[in-house]
Amino acid sequence: MLTNRSAPPATVTPVLIYPDVRAAVAWLESAFGYQERVRIGEAHRAQLRVGSDGAIVVADVRGDQVPPTEGLVTHLIKVRVADVDAGFERARDFGARVLQEPTTYEYGERSCVLEDLGGHRWELTQTVRDVAPEEWGGSTIGPW
Repeated sequence: MLTNRSAPPATVTPVLIYPDVRAAVAWLESAFGYQERVRIGEAHRAQLRVGSDGAIVVADVRGDQVPPTEGLVTHLIKVRVADVDAGFERARDFGARVLQEPTTYEYGERSCVLEDLGGHRWELTQTVRDVAPEEWGGSTIGPW
């Protein structure tokens, strides 16, 4: 597969719509530590690096592209982090709305859910132990 310095290298790159692209980029950098990599126009789009191998695109409102609507949940962006509690505190300190405090689950993950300034929901997750899906009621279909 070819690489392109103008496109994120991640296999899956969510495109999130915000009413103010520059404000969203500033907030995502401050609250989650993401890094802007490419800016397209002053307020059209931006590509951000998420961790060592992830990416998101922040895009403006236009046509049928609209930001989330209060009371409707259409997506949740799950991001693996090294320390859920530290990530939670940082995002909360920058004004993220807390939807779920950090919680440890039987399937070996500790996670929390936050909402950003544009209404997008983020689940920060950290592996705390290795657990086979069969131990908590899941089924292994194929290996990663």
